[in-house]
Amino acid sequence: MTTKTRTINKRLPTNEDGIFYKQIVDDKNKEVDKTFIIRYREDGKDLFKTVGKYSAGIRVAYCKQIRNDILNKHRLGEEPPAIIKKKKKDIITFDTIAYNYFTAREHIRKGTAKEKRKYENHIKPYIGSINIDKLTTAHIEKIKHDKTNKVADSYVNSFIFLIGTIIRFATKQGIYKNVNPTQNIENIKIDNKREKYLDLEEIQSLLDAVDDDKQLKLFVLLSLHTGGRLSTILSIKKKDINLINNSVTLIDYKNTSTYTGYYDNTLKEILKDTIEQLNINDTLISIHKATLEDKIRPILRKLFNTGLDKDDRKHTTVIHTLRHTFASHLAIKGTPILTIQKLMNHKDIKMTLRYAHLAPDVGKEVVQGLYSE
Repeated sequence: MTTKTRTINKRLPTNEDGIFYKQIVDDKNKEVDKTFIIRYREDGKDLFKTVGKYSAGIRVAYCKQIRNDILNKHRLGEEPPAIIKKKKKDIITFDTIAYNYFTAREHIRKGTAKEKRKYENHIKPYIGSINIDKLTTAHIEKIKHDKTNKVADSYVNSFIFLIGTIIRFATKQGIYKNVNPTQNIENIKIDNKREKYLDLEEIQSLLDAVDDDKQLKLFVLLSLHTGGRLSTILSIKKKDINLINNSVTLIDYKNTSTYTGYYDNTLKEILKDTIEQLNINDTLISIHKATLEDKIRPILRKLFNTGLDKDDRKHTTVIHTLRHTFASHLAIKGTPILTIQKLMNHKDIKMTLRYAHLAPDVGKEVVQGLYSE
C-alpha cells in the first residue's frame, strides 16, 4: 500500500541565512522528507527558488553553494537566475556530492573534519568542478600520479578510498548512476610493518629523559606495561585501576571494546600516589593529547630518530612504538602467542603473529629430544 504524502506550505528556516525547507509529511503528519528552498533578492524583491528534496541527496551545504552562485552573479552583473537554473539543472559537480557527503556524516562519524580537509587540499583542485557524469578513471589516476612521492603512499591510497566512498554515497542517494571509477584503481602497495621496538637500554634512556615530568613518565610507563594505544592510555580513570590485582581496565577505541591490562609493583606504587588525590572519574593523565604529543615527539626524535630518513617508517620511533615494544618483549620472554593476542586485544591473530619471530626457538630443542629415552 502506497503511503500518501503532502507538503506543508510553511517555509521553515535552517541554520543558514536564506535557506529554508518545507516539510513533506505522511497521513499521520510525520515528516518523511523535505524540500529545500533558497531566497535571494533581485530588484529589491525577495525571490524564492526550489532546489530539491532531501531524499534526492540535497543538503544545506549544496543550497548554500547555489545561493552564493546566484548572489555572486547578480553582484557581478552576470547571468540571470533563469539561465543559472537551466545550466545547473542537469549538471552536478563532484564538489556537490562531496559536500552532501560531509554534511550527512559530520554528526554521526568521527574524523569527518579531517576527511573534509583532505578533500579540499588534495582532491577538490583536481575534480571538484567536474560534472560527475564526466568523471573517469583517468581523472583519479591523475591524482594518484601527481601525489605519489609527494605525500606518503598510504595518504595517496586514502585519497582514492575517499573518492570512492563519496561516489558510493551519491549512488545510494540516486544521484550517481555510473560505474564507480575508483573500482579499477590499484592501491599503492605499502609495507607498513614497523620493525622498531625499544630494547632495555633504550627504554631506560627514555625513562631518564621523562623523569622530571610526572605526567609524561606515567604515560610512558602505562604504555610499556599495558601496550595501550595513545587514546587508550589517556582515557584511563581512577576507577579503572585495581590495586589489589595489579590490573587496569582499558578501552580499545579502535575495536570498540574493553579489556584488562596489568602492571608490576613498581608502577603500582606510582599509581597509588597518583590516584590518591583524584576523584573517581578523573583521568590519570590530565594533559591534553596534543600537548602530550608535542612534549614526547622531540624526545623520541632526539633519542632514537637522529639521522633516519623521513620516509623510513620501519625504523622510526613514534608514540605507537611503545605498544610495539610491549608486544615484542612479551614475545622475547616466550609468552604464548594467544596470551599476547589477549593482552594486545587483537581481534585477528594475524596481527599478533607479527611478533612470533621474536620468540625463543624452543621448538627446536623439543623436537630434537622428542623420541629420545
